[in-house]
Amino acid sequence: MKKLHQVKSEIMLSDEPSVHETAQVANSTAGVYTSVGAFNEIVESYIGDYTYTMENVTINYTEIGKFCSIASHVCINPVNHPMDRVTQHHMTYRRVSYDFAKTDDQEVFQWRRSHRVKIGHDVWIGHGAIIMKDVTIGDGAVIASGAVVTKDVEPYTIVGGVPAKKIKDRFPKEIAEKLQQIAWWDWSREQLEERFEELNNLHRFLETYAQ
Repeated sequence: MKKLHQVKSEIMLSDEPSVHETAQVANSTAGVYTSVGAFNEIVESYIGDYTYTMENVTINYTEIGKFCSIASHVCINPVNHPMDRVTQHHMTYRRVSYDFAKTDDQEVFQWRRSHRVKIGHDVWIGHGAIIMKDVTIGDGAVIASGAVVTKDVEPYTIVGGVPAKKIKDRFPKEIAEKLQQIAWWDWSREQLEERFEELNNLHRFLETYAQ
């Protein structure tokens, strides 16, 4: 038996997105202070400032806001197969790989692109959650671990289950509306640094910045 030793894996983030060497990213972009974890697969998506993903995350055709926290094994917008054909197998549209045609069936891929997921700011998506196509998740929402989200999620709402249903509000409606009005996620880096300590005190934060 060998003694286990902790390995420090934290990295200093910057304006340049941090992408783990094992991640596969295609035609996607990310904002400042973003971090993409190990064994991620990201296709034609945008990741907002300060958002991070843990390991084994799949993201397809999705717009993700700022300051989002995405746990491991999350799948956002899993791709659908054409169920109206004789076979659902992807040989009918990935035809080149199987030597059935010289070109692939782009209609299927365009259909997938047209059904995007939109995730607001400061959203926390728990371990193993699945977000289905066409879903919009509002600012400040929480998606519980293992949830399968098939419908839109209101801002500052906590949902869970299969299919996901509302568990409770993260904050009372009045507070949620004030936070959205403040829109702190749009502050500059200088403003964040100046007001950083107040992010830990909701009462003082609202007293200072709410209209």
